[in-house]
Amino acid sequence: MFSSGWASGINAYLVVLVLGISDRLHNVEEIPDALGRWDVLAAAGFLFAMEFVADKIPYLDSTWDAISTAIRPTAGAVIGVLMAGDATTLEAAVLGVVGGGTALLSHLVKASTRLAVNSSPEPASNVAVSVGEDVAVLTVVWFAIDHPRAAAAIAAVLLIIGLVVTYHVGKLVRRGWRRWKGRDQEPERVGDA
Repeated sequence: MFSSGWASGINAYLVVLVLGISDRLHNVEEIPDALGRWDVLAAAGFLFAMEFVADKIPYLDSTWDAISTAIRPTAGAVIGVLMAGDATTLEAAVLGVVGGGTALLSHLVKASTRLAVNSSPEPASNVAVSVGEDVAVLTVVWFAIDHPRAAAAIAAVLLIIGLVVTYHVGKLVRRGWRRWKGRDQEPERVGDA
């Protein structure tokens, strides 16, 4: 649940595709059949294609992330509950919260990272970061199917690294903002006028 929650915060549609296709091809017992339905796979495939393109375009990616702020954590929670099985138990509720909470944190890391990348004047960095995110999601979710504990550990490490980097980048941005704002408020010196 943790690894699918982390991955949902970055690309929820790819998570649904990987899990649904895996269930279709290998009938994996842990994956709920609802994710392998053709209508779910078609919708996830269409939305993944849209995100794949939008995620590579500077500033459009941040707009897409803003819209996805409600979608990704919700998808992480729903996948967590579906993976838990019985949605009436306390365990399923906890797994839903873990999936949704993890998705929210990883989504915030992704959105913050993309804002920082958008400050770069060239579009190649957006494409590289986006492809890296997609590869990480695909790898972690695919690995989680056979090795859920190891995938959860990898997702936890990636989430912690992302949160630490986001924190430090945020400090740098705040420091730079204060300096820039302080220039506007400096009084004119005698002899400058």
